[in-house]
Parts: sequence; C-alpha cells; structure tokens
Amino acid sequence: MEQVSSTNDLAGRRGEEWLGAAGLRPTRQRLALARLLVGDGEDRHVTAETLYEAASRSGEPVSLATVYNTLRAFCDVGLMREITVDGTKSYFDTNVSDHPHFYWEDSAVLTDAPAEELEIRRLPDLPEGAELSSVDVVIRLRRI
Repeated sequence: MEQVSSTNDLAGRRGEEWLGAAGLRPTRQRLALARLLVGDGEDRHVTAETLYEAASRSGEPVSLATVYNTLRAFCDVGLMREITVDGTKSYFDTNVSDHPHFYWEDSAVLTDAPAEELEIRRLPDLPEGAELSSVDVVIRLRRI
C-alpha cells in the first residue's frame, strides 16, 4: 500500500510541476489530467476521448467538455502540441519538441517516429508576408 501511495504522490508532484512550469493554476481537474498525462514521466499521444476514458477509469470525475477545454489550455501555454490527422481527428502530444509521427491507420494510433532519420531538404518558397510557423510530418502506415 505504501508503494501505491508514493507512486501517486510522485505522479501528483510531476503533474503539479508541469502545470507550474507553464504558470497554469492547478485546479482539481487540471491536476487530475496532468497526473494522467505526465505522472509516470513518459510522453503521451492522446485524444480527448481516450484521456476522458482514462480519467473515468481512474475515478476522476471530469466531463468530456472539461477534457477538451483543458487540453486546449495545455496547448495554449505550450505544454502540449495538437496534431491533426485527416483534418478531423486531433491527437495531443506531451512531447512538444519538433519531431515526426507515425499514424497507424488500422488502429488509429499516433506514435513518435525517429526524428534523426527524417531529412527535409527544401521547403517551397513562402508567400510574401508569411513566416514559417511549423512543419508537421505525419507518416501514415498500414500493417501488412
């Protein structure tokens, strides 16, 4: 029992530090979701629906609307990145560094791809009055 308590304490501290680093007020809902997202120190790719399900399984009473709003707030302060697949499905990544992704079409799962193996040699000239914001690389895969 002691081990479970100390694991939960560590996850809670990680979540609180993550929010604090971005200057976000640690509300009960934000702390609960932060604990699920970064509590074990691993990076995550989640959808609002999968995070909502994880919160429900862990006994955290949050609505799906709260999950969406919280993910948006996390993105707005730079804690997460939103990756859109097919223009309809949004994934949220706790690893905010520039890196490519694999999208597994058969399971609708997004995973990191090795950034050191990606080589972009040239981008098209940008229109006048525009600056490059980011380049998102999503490599779509099917199992054979």
